[in-house]
Amino acid sequence: MTALYSFGLGIGTQNNHGDWLEVYYPRPLLNPGKEVSDILQSVLDYQGGNQAMGLSTEQLSKLAGAFASSGDADQAAIAKQLQESSRPAVATVLANDDAPGSVPEGYLKLHLLSHRLVKPNSTNLTGLFGVLRNVAWTSEGAIDLEELPARQLQARLTGNSLSVDSIDKFPKMVDYVVPAGVRIADTARVRLGAYIGEGTTIMHEGFVNFNAGTESTSMVEGRISQGVFVKSGSDLGGGSSTMGTLSGGGNIIITIGEKCLLGANSGLGIPLGDRCTIEAGLYITSGTKVTLLDDQNKAVDQVKARDLAGKDDLLFRRNSSTGAVECLTNKSAVELNEALHASN
Repeated sequence: MTALYSFGLGIGTQNNHGDWLEVYYPRPLLNPGKEVSDILQSVLDYQGGNQAMGLSTEQLSKLAGAFASSGDADQAAIAKQLQESSRPAVATVLANDDAPGSVPEGYLKLHLLSHRLVKPNSTNLTGLFGVLRNVAWTSEGAIDLEELPARQLQARLTGNSLSVDSIDKFPKMVDYVVPAGVRIADTARVRLGAYIGEGTTIMHEGFVNFNAGTESTSMVEGRISQGVFVKSGSDLGGGSSTMGTLSGGGNIIITIGEKCLLGANSGLGIPLGDRCTIEAGLYITSGTKVTLLDDQNKAVDQVKARDLAGKDDLLFRRNSSTGAVECLTNKSAVELNEALHASN
């Protein structure tokens, strides 16, 4: 058979009806070689397509042997460990990057992001919200909401207290993946499916949604919304906000270039180039009217903020006398006009 888009051996939680609530993949694979699909065809009778296959103890034993014979010690060890558990195990196969069609498929894609195997906006997550179940995340793991009252009573009857941390479709990332070289002050504020680059620090008020994140060294004290990607050396000040595709940005993908700064309580609704700054307290949306100032601090033009999307070396500020939003650059009036109209 041909090579696959992704593959993962996982262990998870099902409700009393056998429906998947969540899946943990210790070591997911991106673009595994042909030998993986050959093993799946031989052991599980895999015939292609995207699917999640429940695994018996016998199948896990055969998978462990087949992976060991192929030289893949990691997958062999995982299969052997899963064989020793009574929890439901699954082999999830993605032949292509189609939209996820099941909970195991959705969780595999979220793992690919948090394992830094794919970057935000580079894997198809269409319809993910409709696929994932709303779950109670508790001190005893994921629990179906309909089954939660009975589990709470059961805990009380045995002298225990069942703590419910959140009701959500997404768990916190660090319960599944802890990327190397990061600091996260409040782990509940980073969802599974976040891409957190090495060198990133996320302070207590920082938040990173799924399919969003940082490339490498960044200090995050603001909100990185779904779909937003922050490049190396850029910082988000306390209370700052980025407009993701779920928070009013529509289909616009917001990226923040290298060495940018979003001041405290500022907001961003356009992509930024490199070395840009937004003054504290200033929210820039795509339709914000901006007075453009050249390197002599003289007004050159008035444009909408969307016309400045992706351009480098910009400083956005609000004029303290007039209240007008201004944008300063280090370019002359001629250079500025040429840059502004280069794509017209």
